[in-house]
Amino acid sequence: HEEEIFGPVAALYSFESEDQVIEMANAVPYGLSAYLFTENMDRALRVGERLESGMVGINETRLGAAEAPFGGVKMSGIGREGGREGLEEYLETKLLAIRVRE
Repeated sequence: HEEEIFGPVAALYSFESEDQVIEMANAVPYGLSAYLFTENMDRALRVGERLESGMVGINETRLGAAEAPFGGVKMSGIGREGGREGLEEYLETKLLAIRVRE
């Protein structure tokens, strides 16, 4: 839990409840990606929403795609690259309110 690991490494832990495993996963200072494998899609969506991670792979290990946002939270980075969200990181939104006479 002390360093962000990059590579083909899977840290596997046993747990008693969803709350326990989510608390354990969120206790680390990093949040680039998280993965979970389950046959229960209700559980997958429930847990995936609660994980403090920029990306969550559910029964999937490949998270990169040109049309998808890529990025983390916590000490793994701020903001997104790729996809519409990545493009919006480089834009400054401005409102122009104009009254047009009829």
